[in-house]
Amino acid sequence: MRMRFLGSTSEAGACPTLYETDRGTIVVQGLQVTDAEALADLRDVLDGETAVEVPRELITEIARRVVTDRPANAFPTSGATPSATA
Repeated sequence: MRMRFLGSTSEAGACPTLYETDRGTIVVQGLQVTDAEALADLRDVLDGETAVEVPRELITEIARRVVTDRPANAFPTSGATPSATA
Protein backbone atom coordinates (compact mmCIF):
# COMPACT_ATOMS: atom_id res chain seq x y z
CA MET A 1 0.00 0.00 0.00
CA ARG A 2 1.22 3.52 -0.81
CA MET A 3 0.05 6.71 0.90
CA ARG A 4 -0.06 10.35 -0.12
CA PHE A 5 -0.11 13.16 2.46
CA LEU A 6 -3.41 15.09 2.39
CA GLY A 7 -2.98 17.55 5.21
CA SER A 8 -2.60 18.29 8.87
CA THR A 9 -3.71 20.89 11.38
CA SER A 10 -0.64 20.37 13.53
CA GLU A 11 2.67 22.18 13.56
CA ALA A 12 6.20 20.79 13.13
CA GLY A 13 5.00 17.58 11.49
CA ALA A 14 3.22 16.21 14.54
CA CYS A 15 -0.12 14.42 14.28
CA PRO A 16 -3.05 14.57 13.52
CA THR A 17 -2.64 13.98 9.80
CA LEU A 18 -4.70 12.44 6.99
CA TYR A 19 -3.37 10.37 4.08
CA GLU A 20 -4.99 8.96 0.94
CA THR A 21 -4.01 5.45 -0.11
CA ASP A 22 -3.65 3.86 -3.51
CA ARG A 23 -6.49 1.54 -2.41
CA GLY A 24 -9.02 4.37 -2.27
CA THR A 25 -9.01 4.61 1.53
CA ILE A 26 -8.00 7.26 4.07
CA VAL A 27 -5.43 6.67 6.82
CA VAL A 28 -5.74 8.72 10.01
CA GLN A 29 -2.69 9.51 12.12
CA GLY A 30 -3.53 10.85 15.54
CA LEU A 31 -3.34 10.38 19.26
CA GLN A 32 -4.62 6.99 20.37
CA VAL A 33 -7.76 7.16 22.48
CA THR A 34 -6.95 5.61 25.87
CA ASP A 35 -9.80 6.92 28.03
CA ALA A 36 -11.70 3.85 29.30
CA GLU A 37 -15.10 5.57 29.20
CA ALA A 38 -14.57 6.75 25.62
CA LEU A 39 -13.38 3.30 24.52
CA ALA A 40 -16.49 1.76 26.08
CA ASP A 41 -18.57 3.84 23.65
CA LEU A 42 -16.97 2.17 20.60
CA ARG A 43 -18.83 -0.63 18.86
CA ASP A 44 -17.56 -3.75 17.09
CA VAL A 45 -13.84 -3.08 17.50
CA LEU A 46 -11.92 -5.88 15.82
CA ASP A 47 -8.50 -7.23 16.76
CA GLY A 48 -5.89 -4.89 15.34
CA GLU A 49 -8.20 -1.86 15.33
CA THR A 50 -7.78 1.22 17.48
CA ALA A 51 -9.38 4.64 17.81
CA VAL A 52 -7.55 7.89 17.15
CA GLU A 53 -8.69 11.43 17.82
CA VAL A 54 -8.47 14.20 15.21
CA PRO A 55 -9.97 17.68 15.09
CA ARG A 56 -13.23 18.04 13.17
CA GLU A 57 -11.73 20.93 11.22
CA LEU A 58 -9.01 18.68 9.79
CA ILE A 59 -11.55 16.27 8.35
CA THR A 60 -13.82 18.99 6.96
CA GLU A 61 -10.92 20.95 5.42
CA ILE A 62 -9.44 17.90 3.71
CA ALA A 63 -12.87 16.76 2.51
CA ARG A 64 -13.53 20.21 1.04
CA ARG A 65 -10.13 20.21 -0.66
CA VAL A 66 -10.50 16.70 -2.10
CA VAL A 67 -14.00 17.39 -3.44
CA THR A 68 -13.28 20.79 -4.98
CA ASP A 69 -9.62 20.59 -5.99
CA ARG A 70 -8.58 16.98 -6.53
CA PRO A 71 -4.87 17.07 -7.46
CA ALA A 72 -3.74 15.49 -10.74
CA ASN A 73 -1.31 13.18 -8.94
CA ALA A 74 -3.95 11.72 -6.63
CA PHE A 75 -4.19 7.98 -6.47
CA PRO A 76 -6.91 6.54 -8.68
CA THR A 77 -9.76 4.87 -6.88
CA SER A 78 -9.22 1.15 -7.26
CA GLY A 79 -12.81 0.13 -6.66
CA ALA A 80 -11.48 -2.87 -4.76
CA THR A 81 -12.53 -3.57 -1.20
CA PRO A 82 -9.62 -2.71 1.11
CA SER A 83 -8.23 -5.30 3.46
CA ALA A 84 -6.62 -4.55 6.79
CA THR A 85 -3.99 -7.19 6.11
CA ALA A 86 -2.99 -6.14 2.57
